[in-house]
Amino acid sequence: MQSFPYSPRELKVTEARLSAIYEASALGLKGDKLALAAGLLPSEYRQLCQLDPNVELMAMKGAADAEAQMARVLKEAALGGDTKAALAILQNVHGWASAKEQNRVAFGITNADGTAASLVIGWES
Repeated sequence: MQSFPYSPRELKVTEARLSAIYEASALGLKGDKLALAAGLLPSEYRQLCQLDPNVELMAMKGAADAEAQMARVLKEAALGGDTKAALAILQNVHGWASAKEQNRVAFGITNADGTAASLVIGWES
């Protein structure tokens, strides 16, 4: 049987590791995928999160910065006349729904009530 030398990797929070975590998080990666993209094993990433709160902070900051950057791009597109970008902002940020979508939801509720009513014995609509 052949033996392989094993030496555990030393876990330290370095600026390079924090930068790698930030970059992976900015790409939208989370959890184990974030760890692997940052060059860490998932267990190492979890250990680093427990050792230093800055690790998790950098992951949150990477995600927040990327989201803010995309929001700026979308806003500029909407202000520049892109109606799809404007609609995406209205729907996803401001909770707006078109009249057609609101009618579809109301119609679905009416159908659900009508269907439920027909299942009750002796119910007349």
